[in-house]
Amino acid sequence: MVVKQISVFVENSEGKVKKAINEISKEGINIRALSIADGTEFGILRLIVTDNEKTKKTLQNEGFIVKESEVIVIGIPDEPNGLNSLLEILEGENINLEYVYAFANNKTDEAVVVIKVENYEKAKKLLESNNANLFDEKDIANL
Repeated sequence: MVVKQISVFVENSEGKVKKAINEISKEGINIRALSIADGTEFGILRLIVTDNEKTKKTLQNEGFIVKESEVIVIGIPDEPNGLNSLLEILEGENINLEYVYAFANNKTDEAVVVIKVENYEKAKKLLESNNANLFDEKDIANL
């Protein structure tokens, strides 16, 4: 259930995020989820895309610094307090949540979120043992 996320370091100036997204879309790559974290001089654009290798190559060719990392994509109850059901499982085993963001999704009754944790393997095993609905890259392509 490995999902790779692309992180792009983007200068905090007008048009830079748009440029990154334009370059990706010119290559026919679909962005399935994204998040932008703001910093003073640089921001981090986090992406789940349909073609990681092509995305990395395209953005690096345009001068962007690109990193790939493993994240967990999980379905949670789409109801009040649904996210807390996930957070309680992680908290019970002292797994620190670094960040979370959501997918745009209309093909499942669940809310779909991306989580980054300090201990990926431990969190993945814990979630699997709790019958969590973990998504892989094929599942994401169908959302």
